[in-house]
Amino acid sequence: MEARARILITGLVHGVFFRREITDHARRLGISGWVKNLQDGGVEALAEGEKGRLDELIRFCHVGPPGAIVRKVEVEWSDYLGEFRGFKITK
Repeated sequence: MEARARILITGLVHGVFFRREITDHARRLGISGWVKNLQDGGVEALAEGEKGRLDELIRFCHVGPPGAIVRKVEVEWSDYLGEFRGFKITK
């Protein structure tokens, strides 16, 4: 089953290559969407793909790359729309 997840990550997540690592992980999993830094110091991702693979990406978000200190991960699920091609870092 395909789904869409909006993922909000808070903690020490800027300056530790979090966006690049999420992008690499999503591409390996065949997930499409985007990731960006937020003004409040968090990271937001909008991802679409197979539910099990999205779950894997979310598990990664709870840990993050070396140097990250993840305090909280919030996930909002919604219906798959198929609007993205590939996964990219955006502003």
